[in-house]
Amino acid sequence: MDLHTPPAPGRRPHRHRRRTRTLAAVAALTVAAGAVASSAAAGPPRGGSPAPDLGPNVVVFDPSMPVADIQSRVDAIHAQQVDAEMGTARYSLLFLPGEYGTAEQPLQMKVGYYTEVAGLGGSPTDVVVHGKIETYNRCLSDDPANPNCIALVNFWRTLSNLTLDIDGTGQDDCRRTANFWAVSQAVSLRRVNVLADEGDPGFSLMDYCTAGPQFASGGFIADSRFGDVTNGSQQQWLTRNSEVRSWSNAVWNQVFAGVEGAPDDATFPDPPYTTLDETPLSREKPYLYVDERGRWNVRVPSAHEGTRGITWADGMTPGTSIPLRDFYVARPGDRVQTINAQLARGKHLLLTPGVYDAARSIEVRRAGTVVLGMGHATLTSVGGAVPLTVADVRGAIVAGVTIDAGPQESPVLLQVGTQGRGHGRDGQEAGHRGRGPEKGRGLDPITLSDVYFRVGGPHRGSTDVALRIDADDVLVDHTWVWRADHGVEGFTEGVNGDTERWRTNIGRTGVVVTGDDVTATGLFVEHFQRHNTVWEGERGRVVLYQNELPYDPPTQADWTEPDGTLGWAGYKVGDRVREHQLWGGGVYVFNQNNPSIVTENGFEVPRRPGVRLTHVMTVNLSAGTIRHVVNGVGGQVDNSNTGTPSFVTQYP
Repeated sequence: MDLHTPPAPGRRPHRHRRRTRTLAAVAALTVAAGAVASSAAAGPPRGGSPAPDLGPNVVVFDPSMPVADIQSRVDAIHAQQVDAEMGTARYSLLFLPGEYGTAEQPLQMKVGYYTEVAGLGGSPTDVVVHGKIETYNRCLSDDPANPNCIALVNFWRTLSNLTLDIDGTGQDDCRRTANFWAVSQAVSLRRVNVLADEGDPGFSLMDYCTAGPQFASGGFIADSRFGDVTNGSQQQWLTRNSEVRSWSNAVWNQVFAGVEGAPDDATFPDPPYTTLDETPLSREKPYLYVDERGRWNVRVPSAHEGTRGITWADGMTPGTSIPLRDFYVARPGDRVQTINAQLARGKHLLLTPGVYDAARSIEVRRAGTVVLGMGHATLTSVGGAVPLTVADVRGAIVAGVTIDAGPQESPVLLQVGTQGRGHGRDGQEAGHRGRGPEKGRGLDPITLSDVYFRVGGPHRGSTDVALRIDADDVLVDHTWVWRADHGVEGFTEGVNGDTERWRTNIGRTGVVVTGDDVTATGLFVEHFQRHNTVWEGERGRVVLYQNELPYDPPTQADWTEPDGTLGWAGYKVGDRVREHQLWGGGVYVFNQNNPSIVTENGFEVPRRPGVRLTHVMTVNLSAGTIRHVVNGVGGQVDNSNTGTPSFVTQYP
């Protein structure tokens, strides 16, 4: 494990930067007098419409509020959420344009589970936080001799659309050295602008100030500007369309696409960087903002090919703005029939924070529909329902939504397009092949941004497939598809209840893609019981793939394909596919329930010139064996080389 040595505590403190700006617009956005409150209590801004009622778990701050009041509110939410991994509370903390914190009293926030922190400006520079926004290792034991402080389960949190002026005033010598963002999957940093002069504290993706192994396991940055980034123990990470001054450490699988200042990958795998000069296809996630007249809108960025760097360097991110009045603002407890009726009327959908029971599908049928979740809004399947379906229509967007399986098995949790119309098992062709920009209709893919899936964990859950994409021209921009390896279901049989988990929480395949021209930037898929990912469409492109095979097969027979192949590859490209590209892929094994289990290949792909894998690897995490990286190529990983990856630079 490549661990980071913390900077010397004697580094000089950074100078506090004051931004010169006119805050007249901020004054017009100030909510009614009072302390920090939910959005429901916000009064009408001068010259604009009243602040919308977004429910009790959306907290809107404005720069006129005392720093102490803001600090008290965010501290209380963090205290509630810091250990609430399997809880049901969801929060969205929103900051109106202006400045927060001072040199004498910096605002120092910590972010727990299911919490979104976001600025409400049109650009990240419209909201400035002088202080810190952090996530520390979570200590899983009360034993002072072995507190087991790690970031491996620091999931489900979001930071976006603001400027951070790092100030550790009042913190101890170690904490002052960086802004710590020690996280793993289902965590995104988007549209974050970190102010950084030479010698200022940097931004660390691991927590080197707590005792323990300090492990961290993956995350995502997009459309952001950083100074010095300490990757440290982060095992895998994707940074897309951003700027960095420096990046330390690579560990196993660090991928950069369209990043100014990205490290060179010429000596891969020493270090194991993967660097694409441009991102093949990108579209930034929609975001809420308040304009200068106090009107609430959702900005919907446009899609682009061959992109590099941030979108907001010269002003607002290119795209269109949709007034919030054009959205149906849903709350937990709303009937799916009501939501579908609003969508059928032409409304977009804003899911406010909370858990929504879905006994039938929310149906997105209209081109250009935006479904935006706040605070990790969660749809939970009831009675085996498919919680969300997206028709094969141009430009539909789903962003910021988590989808949970329920106890009764679902066929799928998110269906995109019509099953059976892609280059799938029946070989039929969809009716809109070649509908892209070459036909003069513009670039407008169906887009999934920060859409997460969970099978088990807080309750028993089962599905055949989590995410199924049968439409063409789809962009998946950061997803975590997780069959839970731990939870609070009360399983007891096997190691950590794994034998009972294997029989009860069914999740056969994580992702199935049959559509053509599907691109994924940041595809994290873990612990499914057969192939974690099956890709059968043509011209698929994946920038970073991360996979852990299931921990819980009880026997080798449970982990053997019908033709006798030992184990199911973590990434399978269909035998008929002629063109496919993957940059930066990793498959990990930790068969804790039965360490003698063997998997033949981490990756299986057709042997064709048009199918190309760049920088792929396998690694043993201390239990189990993977014999080859891809198609019989690449060395074995097992308990004799735990933690040491086997790399293949290029296949074929």
